[in-house]
Amino acid sequence: MLTILGFAMIATFLVLIMLKKMSPIAALVLIPALFCVFVGKGGKLGDYVIDGVTSLAPTAAMLMFAIVYFGVMIDVGLFDPVVRGILRFCKADPLRIVVGTAVLAAIVSLDGDGSTTFMITVSAMYPLYKRLKMSLVVMTGVAAMANGVMNTLPWGGPTARAATALKVDASDIFVPMIPALAMGLLFVLVLAYVLGRRERGRLGVLTLDEVLVEETETVLVGAAPGAKAGGSGTGADLPGEPAEDGFQGLDPDRPTLRPRLYWFNALLTVVLLTAMIMEWLPIPVLFLLGAALALTVNFPHMPDQKARIAAHAENVLNVSGMVFAAAVFTGVLQGTGMVDHMAEWLVGNIPDGMGPHMALVTGVLSIPLTYFMSNDGFYFGVLPVLAEAGQAHGVSSLEIARASIAGQPLHMSSPLVPAVYVLVGMAKVEFGDHTRFVVKWAALTSLVVLGSALLFGIV
Repeated sequence: MLTILGFAMIATFLVLIMLKKMSPIAALVLIPALFCVFVGKGGKLGDYVIDGVTSLAPTAAMLMFAIVYFGVMIDVGLFDPVVRGILRFCKADPLRIVVGTAVLAAIVSLDGDGSTTFMITVSAMYPLYKRLKMSLVVMTGVAAMANGVMNTLPWGGPTARAATALKVDASDIFVPMIPALAMGLLFVLVLAYVLGRRERGRLGVLTLDEVLVEETETVLVGAAPGAKAGGSGTGADLPGEPAEDGFQGLDPDRPTLRPRLYWFNALLTVVLLTAMIMEWLPIPVLFLLGAALALTVNFPHMPDQKARIAAHAENVLNVSGMVFAAAVFTGVLQGTGMVDHMAEWLVGNIPDGMGPHMALVTGVLSIPLTYFMSNDGFYFGVLPVLAEAGQAHGVSSLEIARASIAGQPLHMSSPLVPAVYVLVGMAKVEFGDHTRFVVKWAALTSLVVLGSALLFGIV
């Protein structure tokens, strides 16, 4: 019964948010609360929620201070050179913009943190997507998939969890998987090219200068925005509209720039990311210290500090609220035992004849399971059972571990991943719209990684 209710709870949540019948926060809270009552454990709902909040509180704290830190770094111009380089490549060509989104997300993902990747990528690319009326779900989908492939880095989380759960070395998992992961990233770039061509066919191509001239003409003659020869319609925003829809991140005269402190900010960021990778301190503590130091040095006057915090308060509140709402969902799933029963049912239904192919089975199962449950739940709850079944048929734990990271491109768009709310929140995209667009492509990317691993004899 718990197995059926667990799958029903997840399905109900996904259907309601994709049909936009409920907001993600409301669905994350109310649906598990209702199913907790169905299970007959409504009296323990409070304990489950507190356990969930306790487990996700460090993540919420990390995201809060990471948003402030990287928001300040964007404000002061640390990433302007990178952004300008990407934008020079992109020009106003939708095809180049989508490919540039994938490249930028992949590069920034080297730090191993999804929230960081999404904050920088969206801050850089959002103005162009808005200015040219491009599909924002293309931006969020491509960024999520590129980050999902790169999330398999040893310091990114899943690989380390697999290594810990199966007591193997993380480098022995990751290094042999590099060719398969490279094929996955190549597939994301090809997909970005295809999606970019589709956007180019819908919108046409302009130069940035033409976009700005068109805006000026629109204001002067009172024409409808986006009118363009050929009728492709870039839909450029008017100069008088809010700055968030323009090239705010590239404004060379914005008052928050701190060019004299550029190298200090660069060094601080390098030290922060190094400390995060080397695990000198817990990540929430590192971002808390980094945010406090960045604000103090760049904006020594109290009113300026308050203004910067206020500027990023909306993102902080949206993301932290979503994380604590997700804590209700995960708390009920784990507290009621639904996750354990779902995992046992799935493993128990694997045919005996598939024993020698447990690496393939693990890779296939990793795609839906890391979407429907947390990485901790999969790697520490399900993976050891799969590895034990594989060892009984002569399949090594290393092969099982390598196959288990194939599902990460889809995992990064899971409603249980806090970073995805940073992505959709900053991009002003409905979570349901993002889900409808990305699931099929992300699942296909995961299958490309798994298929490549099989083809190359890695698993």
